[in-house]
Amino acid sequence: MSFPAGPLWMIGCGNMGGAMLRRWVAAGLDPARVTVITRSGREPLPGVRSQTALPADEEPATLVLALKPQQIDQIDVAHLRPALLVSILAGVEEAALAVRMPGARAIVRAMPNLPVAIGRGVTALYTSSADREARAVAEALAAPLGLVEWVADEEAFGAVTALAGCGPGFVFRFADALAEAGVRLGLPADQALRLALATLDGSAAMARDAEASPATLADRVASPGGSTREGLNVLDADHALVELMARTLAASARRNAEMAAAARR
Repeated sequence: MSFPAGPLWMIGCGNMGGAMLRRWVAAGLDPARVTVITRSGREPLPGVRSQTALPADEEPATLVLALKPQQIDQIDVAHLRPALLVSILAGVEEAALAVRMPGARAIVRAMPNLPVAIGRGVTALYTSSADREARAVAEALAAPLGLVEWVADEEAFGAVTALAGCGPGFVFRFADALAEAGVRLGLPADQALRLALATLDGSAAMARDAEASPATLADRVASPGGSTREGLNVLDADHALVELMARTLAASARRNAEMAAAARR
């Protein structure tokens, strides 16, 4: 799958936008075709054109919105007519994007997560457009970033954002908690962290490649009356871990809904 033809503009290039751009260039996108528009005007990569304002008398074939959702009304893009608008703005719905850029032929919402920086992320995609070329272009941009998942219903996009988009933050917090628990048992902090990270890495790889579900794998590793089972009993009591994660994702989903409501105004 090849990258889209024509100029690609990216408005905003923070942590996520910069990570995506670096992966695209590493995967073969010509940096000379890219224009980045940011307030600082700093060049994110050698060969990429960087500006503080939209280029005059030019049009992008593909426009990527990678700024903060709260900044969407600080830019005037209503006059642009890209073949494809890709937005990674959390909580900003397709209809709200269409109001701000009525000239876009197709709009695709994308929700990448942080591991896209190493090509092992998740990018969820949604569009109501039946434009097959636009869908193929969006997929081509997402493919070098890791797993690509299309979401059929925009109402589910908030849930996907809460799980996969916000998920790395929750996993990082769990890794830190696992290491801290080891410290409380007497391990040196640096050793506990190495053990926690390696355990998460190996377990995730094993779960990804296994035919059995993670729940089944957990039961398989827990011998009756053994130490793993005793620990699982704590996590499983009153569905403690499931309930905690359900509340965590619900909080993130509520915030997505609040941002969506703000963008509709």
